[in-house]
Amino acid sequence: MFQIEEKIWFWTLLVVPVLVVFFLLLQYWKKRTQKKFADKGLLKRLSPEQSLFKSVLKLVVICLAFASLSIALVNPKVGTKLETIKREGVDIVFAVDVSKSMLAEDIKPSRLEKAKQLVSKIMDNLGSDRVGIIAYAGKAFPQLPITTDYAAGKMFLQNMNTDMLSSQGTAISEAINLAKTYYDDDQQTNRVLMIISDGEDHSEDAITVAEEASKEGIKIFTIGVGNAKGGPIPLRRKGTLLGYKKDKQGETVITKLNEQTLKDIASQANGTYINGAITDKVVKQVKDLLNKMDKKEFEAQQIADFKDQFQWFLGLAILLFFIDIFLLERKTAWLKKLNLFNENL
Repeated sequence: MFQIEEKIWFWTLLVVPVLVVFFLLLQYWKKRTQKKFADKGLLKRLSPEQSLFKSVLKLVVICLAFASLSIALVNPKVGTKLETIKREGVDIVFAVDVSKSMLAEDIKPSRLEKAKQLVSKIMDNLGSDRVGIIAYAGKAFPQLPITTDYAAGKMFLQNMNTDMLSSQGTAISEAINLAKTYYDDDQQTNRVLMIISDGEDHSEDAITVAEEASKEGIKIFTIGVGNAKGGPIPLRRKGTLLGYKKDKQGETVITKLNEQTLKDIASQANGTYINGAITDKVVKQVKDLLNKMDKKEFEAQQIADFKDQFQWFLGLAILLFFIDIFLLERKTAWLKKLNLFNENL
C-alpha cells in the first residue's frame, strides 16, 4: 500500500534535466574556450589533474540530491496495517423553508440566512450521522440525498434561495412526505426530520402527515425562525431594496413566526420544538436530543494506516549535498589508474 500526499511537488524534479542541460552547455563552452587558448596536449600539461569523470560524478550526486529532496517534498506514505472502522449514528433530514416569508428580516440577517446558519452549525457538531437536505415552499424538492459528506451538504445549503421553487406557500406536509423517501431502512428507529421554518403553513394536513410519519418511526424536530412581532417581506432586485410585499388591498404584508403550528407538528411526531433565535442554544439542544437516540451502524470500512516516509529522502538529500561539498573536480589517484573515460590517452 502506497500513497502520495503532495503530488504538485513532482514538478521540482524538472530541476534535474535543467542541471544536466546546464552541465552539457558548460562543458561545450569550456571546450570551445580551451581550443582558442591552447591545443589539447598543452592543456593536459597545464592542468593534468582535471577529471571529466569527477565532474560527471558531481553532477550525478547533485542530481540525486535534488531528486531525493523532491521526493521528500512529495511525502510518500507506506501503509502499515488495515483497520476496520464502524460508523454509527442517526439519519437526519433537514427540511428548509424557502418560501418568500423567509426573506423577512425580523431575525438578522434574515429568516432564510438564519436557517442556513443553524443547519450548518448543527452539521459542524455531528459525529458519524448521515444527513440529507430538502427545500420546500408550496412544493418540496430534494437537494441532497442521505450522505456523510457534510461539505457537499453545506455547498447545497448555501445555494438555496427563495427563487428556486416557483410554487409559493409553506407546505410542510409536502416536506414530510418527501422526507419519508430519504430513509433506506423502514425498520430504523434513528430517523429524524428537522423542519426549519417560520411556521406559516397554509395547509391543514401538516399535523396529520406528521402523525403518520411518527407511526413509521420518524421523529420530527421543528426549529422556528423569526419572532412573534414579525416583519415585512422585502422585495429586492440585484441587492437593491425596491419596497415591501403588499396584499390585494395595498397594505404591507407582515409575516409572523407561528410557533404553535411548529409545536403541534413536533408533538404529533414524538419530537421537540426549538426556538431558533440563539444559534448556540439550538445546537446544544439538538446535540442533547440526538445523543439520547439509538445509534445504528451504517457501514464498516477498512482503512489503511499510512506512515510518512519523507524523512528518509530528506536525510539522503542532505547526505548527498554534504558529499558534493568534498567532491573535487581533480583526478583521484586510484580512479586515475582505472582510466574510466580514457583520460590518460
